Amino acid sequence: MKENRLQDKQKHRVDFLQLMINSQNSKEMDSHKAMSDLELVAQSIIFIFAGYETTSTSLSFFMYLMAIHPDVQQKLQEEIEVTFPNKETPTYDALAQMEYLDMALNESLRLFPIAGRLERVCKKDVEINGVFIPKGTVVMVPSFILHRDAAYWSEPEEFRPERFSKKNQDSIKPYTYMPFGSGPRNCIGMRFAIMNMKLAIVRVLQNFSFKPCKETQIPLKIESQGLTQPQKPIVLMAELRDGTVSGA
Repeated sequence: MKENRLQDKQKHRVDFLQLMINSQNSKEMDSHKAMSDLELVAQSIIFIFAGYETTSTSLSFFMYLMAIHPDVQQKLQEEIEVTFPNKETPTYDALAQMEYLDMALNESLRLFPIAGRLERVCKKDVEINGVFIPKGTVVMVPSFILHRDAAYWSEPEEFRPERFSKKNQDSIKPYTYMPFGSGPRNCIGMRFAIMNMKLAIVRVLQNFSFKPCKETQIPLKIESQGLTQPQKPIVLMAELRDGTVSGA
């Protein structure tokens, strides 16, 4: 993998792998620790796996919410049709401007944040609101709980995309919504993951509508050990928008 990149005449690629390879030969390595080949491979693998299951599970939760909230699904499909008439291929700029899609995805990630908790190691002794935290302590931030705390969200168990409208989003208290973490160590793939999900949602909803079926678990039971995921696979009925029905 690395050898192929080194032999590649396109030395000006802008991607994570190339940047890591370039850093090994940087003149600035006197002041920065270069990655070994093993570390480079390990980072490449984690980029792949961290962006696969997390995204696919988030999309499963999203389609489940569409199935049990047909009014939201219809409104989103209407926005999709206006933005991309006749099933046009989505573009980056147009996806970024879709307000209702952004609202619905944010609300889905509020209810089902893939990282149910965040962990950080305290770098120095500190006191916060009278609580002393010694250096080296692992501090856990329960994002799943924060996202459903009635002190910060009205009717927190309800799926309401309007919470994230331009009118309402400024009223969201900082650090109560963190599906990708927050601060300098938030998810490095956040923007890529969001755009990836938006593209998938648009392409799927251009062609399908989702409905619950007898196998659909309502309400959904969640397994929160590690990544947030359903205890049982999400089963929905997928209906082609020309009227054909199939399982999903």
